[in-house]
Amino acid sequence: MKKVSDFPKTINKTVRYIKQDAPLEDLEAIHQLIKTAIDRRKQLENRSSKATC
Repeated sequence: MKKVSDFPKTINKTVRYIKQDAPLEDLEAIHQLIKTAIDRRKQLENRSSKATC
């Protein structure tokens, strides 16, 4: 697994915000946004890999 410092600066800032400053009420919304973005990216990757086969 990569170290946090290996990712772009925006990821590091986001993780720091979640750990230190994010209100508890916002954590679920942040979680949902990130999960949705990852799921969409995985779907796109699966579609493109199936198209090249």
